[in-house]
Amino acid sequence: MHKYGWRWLSLIFLTAFFLFLSGAYWLQKPLDLKMPAGQSVVDVVIPANSSAQKVVNILVDSGVQSSPRLLLWWMRLSGQTRDIRAGTYELGPGLSPYRLLEKLVTGDQALRRVTILEGWTFHQMRQTLAQAEGLVHSTSNLTTEALMDRLGMPGLHPEGRFFPDTYVYAKGSEDWVVWSQARDALQQELKAAWEQLPANSVLKSPDDVLKLASIIEKETNHGPDRFLVSGVFHNRLRLGMKLQTDPTIIYGLGENFDGNLRRSHLRKDGPYNTYTRPGLPPTPIALVGRAALEAAVKPAKTSALYFVSKGDGTSQFSSTLIEHELAVEAFILKRRETTPEMTVDSGSPSGPKP
Repeated sequence: MHKYGWRWLSLIFLTAFFLFLSGAYWLQKPLDLKMPAGQSVVDVVIPANSSAQKVVNILVDSGVQSSPRLLLWWMRLSGQTRDIRAGTYELGPGLSPYRLLEKLVTGDQALRRVTILEGWTFHQMRQTLAQAEGLVHSTSNLTTEALMDRLGMPGLHPEGRFFPDTYVYAKGSEDWVVWSQARDALQQELKAAWEQLPANSVLKSPDDVLKLASIIEKETNHGPDRFLVSGVFHNRLRLGMKLQTDPTIIYGLGENFDGNLRRSHLRKDGPYNTYTRPGLPPTPIALVGRAALEAAVKPAKTSALYFVSKGDGTSQFSSTLIEHELAVEAFILKRRETTPEMTVDSGSPSGPKP
């Protein structure tokens, strides 16, 4: 080959090698990001079915300080433009073009979490979702009835119809997503519990299971006691005794409850007064977890008909009224002596009464 031919070939090779090194350097070099005031990340929302050109335009408009042509060149050259996933992404310092595309292709979205606790009411759950970070509150202006209707449960009382858990969602998601997840999770958990219920149980429907589980949830969070509490209530239902459980009355009082359950509350009739009305309350009274549902369908075999809180998170169970009255004297009166602010008429001990 002529010496000039070698020179041109060498020049082409060196140019290609230089371009290769420049491209490799650019792919690994952190992108310049124009951060919004007060933020440490750039939020990018990629709609479904976005073309590579549209994705690049969104990235640049969102604050990615890079050549649109280079970004588009890289996406097309990678052969992954069809794999870019819709969603909300957070781009932080140190992100290279290579990692940027990897993030978009793997769907590494900006995620947030919200925790809903066992024993909460529907109202508490709604307040928590209204304050959840990164959640679009699309249902905040809906009435309770409208929300239940949108969730496919028209006319159903909302209490206890959602499962307490930690829910993960993409930043920018509508709160409707979490409501739906919690609804579906409760239905699955309730179905699983109902399938474990003995055929001769006093509970005759999944709703009965949910109601009893909500009472157990409010009566105790001590694991072993849950099954005994369930056993007491099963015994009372079987014998036709009133449940006489304080949490249902407290729920019925709603915002009128000031922390002291008085004897006058026990005497005043109402739909949630299990001292004056037999059977289970008309609806659940709280969100129930898996443990309470399990206890509701697997009551302990016990002769106990009464229980009273010991004040340490556990309960004392009794089979006879005399035993129960002695337990009340031992634990409740002692608590009144050590808690001066407890009013004389404040209530009755937690759990069934004479």
